[in-house]
Formats: sequence, C-alpha cells, structure tokens
Amino acid sequence: MTRVLVIIEKGENSYGAYSPDVPGCVAVGDTREEVEQLMKEALQEHLQMMHEENLPLPQSQTEAEYMDIPLSA
Repeated sequence: MTRVLVIIEKGENSYGAYSPDVPGCVAVGDTREEVEQLMKEALQEHLQMMHEENLPLPQSQTEAEYMDIPLSA
C-alpha cells in the first residue's frame, strides 16, 4: 500500500482531482464521491502498471496545509 496526496477541486459543474506527486493521473466526476472513486481507481491502475514494469513508485514530495491569513479592517 502507498499513500498519495490527492487535490480535489470543485468547478462550476463538476469536480476534478489530481495528485501533484503522480503527474498525468487525473479524474473528473459529477460529485465529490464520484471523483474520489474515479481518482482512486486511476491511481491504482497507474501505480500497478508502474510496479509491474519495475518502475520506481513516486515518493511524496508534496504537503498541503491551510493557513490563516489576517486581513486588516
């Protein structure tokens, strides 16, 4: 098992997902639940293919953090 950071973005009509550490692996869905499932499947297929071809699996280089930014009145 490997742990992968996934970014989910809400658009006007759909949701998109990608992993900064796995370039080219993306998903789009009508709901958050759908895009999460599609992204999980895409990552499983992508990483399994890399494993079968003896390619090194991507190591996480990305972190995500929310920051509180004070604004003056």
